Amino acid sequence: MPWTNEENLNFIKSYKPQNNDVENLRILLHGPVGAGKSSFINSVESVLLGRVTGRVMTDTISANSFTKKYKAFKIHKDPKSFYPFIFNDTMGFEQRNGMNVEDIKLALMGHVTEGYKPIPGVQLKESDQEYNSCPSLDDKVHALVCVMPADLVSLISDEVVKKMRDVRLAASDMGIPQLAILTKVDEACPEVKNNIKNVYESIYLKEQVDKFSLILGIPQNCIFLVKNYESELQTNEDINGPILIALRQMIVYGEDFINNL
Repeated sequence: MPWTNEENLNFIKSYKPQNNDVENLRILLHGPVGAGKSSFINSVESVLLGRVTGRVMTDTISANSFTKKYKAFKIHKDPKSFYPFIFNDTMGFEQRNGMNVEDIKLALMGHVTEGYKPIPGVQLKESDQEYNSCPSLDDKVHALVCVMPADLVSLISDEVVKKMRDVRLAASDMGIPQLAILTKVDEACPEVKNNIKNVYESIYLKEQVDKFSLILGIPQNCIFLVKNYESELQTNEDINGPILIALRQMIVYGEDFINNL
């Protein structure tokens, strides 16, 4: 790993946006249903708090998106303050339903307010109560992260790929940096299931990173392999490591974006 867990944790704990117009770095997660978007937010919170948490509701059996509203999540740094970054969780993409691509594009620009409940096939309008007509730089998205299960990279439908690609191209037009995380690495690779330390040594997982890079066009060094906290009762350094690396790079790319505006 390029940095130790302690180095990454210290970086994250000391981070503060340099742009005075930005109070919180905003990271938007998108991807197919069941990819692990909400679980990743829980996992980041677990790493930073040092205990497994489950504040963001998840579901392990539904074929449809369990996240129904556009939500923002902040993580406590101490009892009186929060880390200066926000995760926006979205409804997952489905072949015919799920999150509306045009709503995601509006969210990138800061036009979607927290609590908005997307209706498949219906786009948010300027006249709607949940439409933010005058977004500040703080309301806008500063880093876009696609979340995809590592074991389903080869099985993703053309319809969902098109939706993710549309969002990526819209973000590119806005100059917003894009990253990706491949989740469920333990389910995708037996040697990683036996030992999470093998996550960046696995030939199979490297192939999935290559495939996903070709599918979506995201550079390989912007795609990160993580295992979310799901069955564990306690945090451990081996699972923490890849999560911290991914989070650090999200912050770095997002910070570069707001400083270059």
